[in-house]
Amino acid sequence: MANAKHVAGAVPSDAVSGADSKISPDYNTLLKNLTRHASELLFRFGTFKKLPHDFTAYPCRVDGWNFSLDEAAIPVLEKMRSGGIFLTAHYGNYEAMGPWLCRLGIPLVASYIPVKPKWLNNILERKIRAVDGRSYSVDARTPRDFIRILNDGKLFCLLSDQDSRIPSAIDGTLLGQPANVNPLPDFLLKHRPQTPVFICWMEERGASPEDASSKKVRVLHAIEVGGAQSEIASSTDSCVVNSQFNKWLEERIRENPNLWYSFTHRRFYSQSPEIYNK
Repeated sequence: MANAKHVAGAVPSDAVSGADSKISPDYNTLLKNLTRHASELLFRFGTFKKLPHDFTAYPCRVDGWNFSLDEAAIPVLEKMRSGGIFLTAHYGNYEAMGPWLCRLGIPLVASYIPVKPKWLNNILERKIRAVDGRSYSVDARTPRDFIRILNDGKLFCLLSDQDSRIPSAIDGTLLGQPANVNPLPDFLLKHRPQTPVFICWMEERGASPEDASSKKVRVLHAIEVGGAQSEIASSTDSCVVNSQFNKWLEERIRENPNLWYSFTHRRFYSQSPEIYNK
């Protein structure tokens, strides 16, 4: 609720004329959505590991659920098969995109902090976060680890909507308020300037509370951001990609603030710690 009050009435400078600029999530609805998506990960995660590899097989129906690819996303997803940087957010059923992208033949790699005990971490890496016998979970911590992932032609996934609390964090703006931004994409592009950068998310169409899950259509979206990477490398604004990501995220939140689960995080703590003490 502190986050919601902090960004209430936020009007991004690039807001579309006539668009609803108020950010007003409903606590109960957000919690219900989060619980539903967590349940899907617990009980239906395997469905996403059965999805077709070929783009031409979509739309399709698997285990009673409907899946589709946004038409504009298909050439982007094809390019993602060659690796790059993949940015996304704690928005909707974001975890389910992992196995779906793997099934599409995309060499996804996502960095997770190992959990304890070790046997539980082994189950997560070898059983849960694995598709067709390949785990997409890694424990990457150093700049050398991240560069190696890109050099190997993998698609490196980064959740970019969290508060960055490291000294090299970049100053940014989200929902009209100052917010620290993760410097990793900027670092990677400085060292590998030709790396393509993508944003990917899943939309649930027909997802009103009255609709049964079987009537929903889960649609995968993907876009490439930043234009030509050579332009990013020479730009005087070193935060081009981060700015474009925040713009995309603001659009998603304006569409449905009850699907952005970083409202449950202290997203603005680094810049405005006082809002969490009220």
